[in-house]
Amino acid sequence: MYMMTMVVRYSSFLIVLIFLQNISFSKALKSSFSVEMIHRDSPKSPFYRPTETHFQRVENAILRSIHRANYFKLDSNDVEGTVTPVSGEYLVNYSVGTPPVQILGIVDTGASFIWMQCQPCENCYKQDRPIFDPSTSRTYSSIPCVAAECLSGTNSFCNFNNRKHCAYKATYGDGSSSEGDFSWDTITLTSSTKNVPVAFPKTVIGCGHNNVGIFGKQSSGIVGLGNGPLSLAGQLKPKTGGTFSYCLTPMYEGNAKPSNLHFGDLGEVVEGAVSTPLIINKVRPSMYFVVMEAISVGSKRIEFPGDIEYGNIFLDSGAAITYLPDEVYSSLEGEMVNAVNLPRTNSPLKGLRLCYEITAGEEYHIPTVFAHFKGGGAVKLYSVNTFIKVRETVICLAFRSGFQAIFGNLAQQDILVSYDTQQNTVTFLNTDCTSEL
Repeated sequence: MYMMTMVVRYSSFLIVLIFLQNISFSKALKSSFSVEMIHRDSPKSPFYRPTETHFQRVENAILRSIHRANYFKLDSNDVEGTVTPVSGEYLVNYSVGTPPVQILGIVDTGASFIWMQCQPCENCYKQDRPIFDPSTSRTYSSIPCVAAECLSGTNSFCNFNNRKHCAYKATYGDGSSSEGDFSWDTITLTSSTKNVPVAFPKTVIGCGHNNVGIFGKQSSGIVGLGNGPLSLAGQLKPKTGGTFSYCLTPMYEGNAKPSNLHFGDLGEVVEGAVSTPLIINKVRPSMYFVVMEAISVGSKRIEFPGDIEYGNIFLDSGAAITYLPDEVYSSLEGEMVNAVNLPRTNSPLKGLRLCYEITAGEEYHIPTVFAHFKGGGAVKLYSVNTFIKVRETVICLAFRSGFQAIFGNLAQQDILVSYDTQQNTVTFLNTDCTSEL
């Protein structure tokens, strides 16, 4: 519709052609596109191990969640210092530079910027793909110390020893770290729906020359989607209006399908969507905190404690399981014991506590759980969100008690989760994410 208006208004082939070429950067038409997110346990992922069984992958996902959550106990004001990137569950392909070089990064909704390994490598971890060489890119340039991007970054500082340009250092909870140059270059994302490249010039990227830790040779660095000006979502804000969303398909049930990450407005909010304010947490400002007022099973409502001012739970794509405060988890477990009519069994996994025996091929009933968020809305959590099959005949509650409440990615499956950093809201909509593709 908009394109037809442009043709009529200008009636000039040349102007229409220019418009089409620059559609990604038009202020009049916000960019809206999707990219595929690759789950690390998908056959498309370089982390995929064909020799692993399905239930070994489930167990590893639980262990990664515990590993990741352990670092949120650290008393640190540094967001990056509380997140361990090796726990990332989703990956995204993107290209950097001119000519473009393909990079595979770990998607992290808790990270505040983008970084990748770069040549020359003073001390880089082993990487399967070629390491990006900025000297080969015509669009690469170092960021000067006086640039706004350098002055506003929580991890950036001026490197006076080397041409007085902007540098960064990120230190993670497990002792891993990345340091290098803060730079500008073109990032290109390929639309998963239209299979066309969408280029974003002069994107701020951390070019890591000294990267130490257990990052994994299969990927190169982090694609931060956190709530900050230098994350990928933050930098695309002028083009996308500050909105992005994802719809996570069930990974450990049936034939797993890819998940999509959407940038830009998907349209009007439909009936059934639940919106809640996005809370800026002063200690971890790049993370997406919200206020969960209660969680309920049947008629039993379990009130949720926590600091309402700074949010009491954050949304995390990098952890599979959901963490709740001790008293909330204990009450939820008790209500599940009352509601689920299946024989209890000992958990085969160290990380999960409440487990039941099931009979292969037979249906069983799991009560719907309601997550009540500030604003009055309640999100329905079905069995795909609350329980996970850990053995052929065993299912376990995919929740744990923890120091910091975390809404994990299993709880977010088959829910369209939309972030609007302009209006500071998060919207949930129960969706069949597989049919959304």
